[in-house]
Amino acid sequence: MLQKHQPIGIFDSGIGGLTVANAILAHLPQEEIIYFGDTAHLPYGDKSADAIRYYCLKIAKFLMEKDCKMIVVACNSASSVGYEVLLEFFQEQLLFANVVDPLVEVALSVPYQKIGIIATKATINSGVYQAKLKQEGAHLSVAAMATPLLAPMIEEGFVHNRISDVVLDTYLGSPDFKDIDALLLACTHYPLIKPDIEQYFKHRVKVYDSGALVARQVAQQLQAHHLLNEQSTPPQHKFYISDYTRSFEETARRFYTHRIDLEYCNIW
Repeated sequence: MLQKHQPIGIFDSGIGGLTVANAILAHLPQEEIIYFGDTAHLPYGDKSADAIRYYCLKIAKFLMEKDCKMIVVACNSASSVGYEVLLEFFQEQLLFANVVDPLVEVALSVPYQKIGIIATKATINSGVYQAKLKQEGAHLSVAAMATPLLAPMIEEGFVHNRISDVVLDTYLGSPDFKDIDALLLACTHYPLIKPDIEQYFKHRVKVYDSGALVARQVAQQLQAHHLLNEQSTPPQHKFYISDYTRSFEETARRFYTHRIDLEYCNIW
């Protein structure tokens, strides 16, 4: 039996998922989280689907051993190719959420004619976003583009400057994105440059990221299963990474707004 006081597990290939952790804690401050960043294998965007599925299963087992009541796959690459495998193995034992479905649902809630998607190679090549959007919105025109330079650019701190402006113009200026009504930021790194993207389109394109949307879905699931934490004691969050570098710890501060102590844990 799952209990209200159990933590929420969140994992990503690295630090992008910390934007999702931020959103969940802002929405559910009483919940305790256990975060796992698989920094030994980042980025997932360049890995094969089979490799990503293996990583997902291994990390899920680790989080289950930490007694989590729910696991949030806070990585678009992992959500795109590994989420169904997690459900197949573990959905009877705990709750799950991903970062793909909330974005698709909000996009389909508005009668858009053309939607753009930017993400890693793995996410775009999986075709998950495109298939889900077309399944429910046959009228939709979908333009999907792999934007592999954005995540390392953001991690290295090249944001809100001439370098990021040039990279964004190279991607977003593609003819494929002409006349889009909305753009889905299908990578958890991208919220850090969301204002730049909105400005690029002169605020004429609705830009969506998954953070707050995932947080609401997590809250809805926990409430539906009567698992919202009601304890008044301050939660004790844990942050694990599978490979440690000082530069990573410094970069993590850009993604997570609270104090963070990273603990090395090589589960491999």
